[in-house]
Amino acid sequence: MYDYYLGGSHNFEADRRTARRAVELWPELPQIMRANRAFLRRAVQFLGEAGVTRFLDIGSGIPTFGPVHEIARAIHPESRVVYVDNDPVAVAHSRLLLHDDPAALTIEADVRSVDDLLSRPEVEALLAEGQPVGVLLVAVLHFVQDADDPHKIVAALRDALPPGSHLALSHASLEGRPDQAGAHQDIYRRTPTPLTMRSMAVIESLFDGFELVAPGVVYLPEWRPDDPAAVGPHPERMTGVAGVGRLP
Repeated sequence: MYDYYLGGSHNFEADRRTARRAVELWPELPQIMRANRAFLRRAVQFLGEAGVTRFLDIGSGIPTFGPVHEIARAIHPESRVVYVDNDPVAVAHSRLLLHDDPAALTIEADVRSVDDLLSRPEVEALLAEGQPVGVLLVAVLHFVQDADDPHKIVAALRDALPPGSHLALSHASLEGRPDQAGAHQDIYRRTPTPLTMRSMAVIESLFDGFELVAPGVVYLPEWRPDDPAAVGPHPERMTGVAGVGRLP
C-alpha cells in the first residue's frame, strides 16, 4: 500500500484496492506518505553527515523511490545497509533488486520478535564492529500493537547498539487530524496489519535512553525541512510525527 501511495509499481491488486478505499476516506494520504518518505531521506542524510555508514532499516518494504543505500552512499560510498521486512514477497523483490550488491542485504524478520531479528548473522555483523549504526523505524511501529510492547522492542534495539548510534523514527499520531484517525484505523483493521495511532507524548517516550536531536519530535514536514518556507501553516495535517535520537 505504501508503494502504491508513492506512485510505485511494486504493489498488488489487493494493496491497490485497500489503498483506494483509504484515499476515498482520506484524500491527503498520498501526500502524507510522501512527507514520510521525505523525512526518511532527510534523516539518512543527517546521519550520513554525522558520520554514520551502517544502517538497519526495519520495516523497509521494497527499497524503491530513493532507497536508503543510495541516499547514504551519496555521502559515504562505503555505506552498508541491512533491510528488514516481515513480508516474504517484499523480501523476495528486494533481494532481486539488490542481488549484485553485497553491502545492501535484505532479511525476512519481524520487529515484534526483536531477539530473533538481532540474532540474524547479517544484523550481528552490522553491529559487531563497534561503529555507530543508524536504526530506521520509519512508519513501522504503528503496526505494532500495544500488547507487543513497542517500548520494549525499541529498548532491546537500543541496548544492542554501539555508542554514538542513532534512531530515526516516524509514527502515525492521534494528534493533528483526530477527525480522520478513526476512519484510517478502521481501514487497516480489515488488513493483516492493523494500525495503532499514538499520541505525540507516547511517541516521544519511545526515545528513552536517546538524546533527541533538535527539533525533537515534531510533525513530519517540520523535521529539518530542506526549505522551512515550504512547511506551510498546517504541518499537523500530515498527522505523522518524527524524530531522531542519538545514543550517548
